[in-house]
Amino acid sequence: MEVLFLGTGTSHGVPMIGCDCAVCQSTDPRDSRLRPSIYLECDDGLRVLVDTTPDLRQQALRYDLRKVDAVLYTHSHADHILGLDEVRRYNHMTRAALPMYGDAATLADIRRMFSYVFAPNAAKGGGVPDLRLNTIVGPFCLGRTEIRPLTVLHGGRPVLAFRIGGFAYLTDCNEIPEATMAQLQGLDVLVLDALRRKRHPTHFSIDQAVAVAQRLGARQTLFTHCCHDLGHADTCASLPGGIALAYDGLRIACT
Repeated sequence: MEVLFLGTGTSHGVPMIGCDCAVCQSTDPRDSRLRPSIYLECDDGLRVLVDTTPDLRQQALRYDLRKVDAVLYTHSHADHILGLDEVRRYNHMTRAALPMYGDAATLADIRRMFSYVFAPNAAKGGGVPDLRLNTIVGPFCLGRTEIRPLTVLHGGRPVLAFRIGGFAYLTDCNEIPEATMAQLQGLDVLVLDALRRKRHPTHFSIDQAVAVAQRLGARQTLFTHCCHDLGHADTCASLPGGIALAYDGLRIACT
């Protein structure tokens, strides 16, 4: 499986509107971060999008995403779902409904926030996305790929992380229950929330994320959901071996 990072920034993105800090004004392309999302290119040819950010159209054009077979949702905060309407284009190209997977709370929020999509008279195949919502209640398969949902905490809210083989994606979290830690052993690649250096009530700080990474001992750990406090080059130079910031456009192969 290959993983493409479509966005590695916070809900504000980087650069932030009206900010003149060094990172927001940086010419290093790795300091430019769209909202957080990844794209999975599975070994059987299936293509899976994780979250539909407000930047989805830009991400799809930038990385030439011509195929989406399914969408996985971590949770229903705005920076993870507000690009949902953009999937209409994939409906048009495939002439089929797009399956979407999330926990019950996330799907309920999607139905509420995008009520026009699910109205009885919605014009599927026209101006309204054609979606099939599927509630995640445990491990499931997309094609030949097993998806293992895991629970992490984003402040007081349980949200989903995903393990797929030796790869795990944990965005938007500041606590990992012990039961989930046990399911994250033996990873090849860990992707983990690391917002900034200062502590935050709903996201891991850099130091907290490093501690989790060192405890889990994945071959490679990549931090995501990074704000404008973290310049790519300087931050990576300060991190222990095997740990780095991810960046938009990064591609990695996972077992």
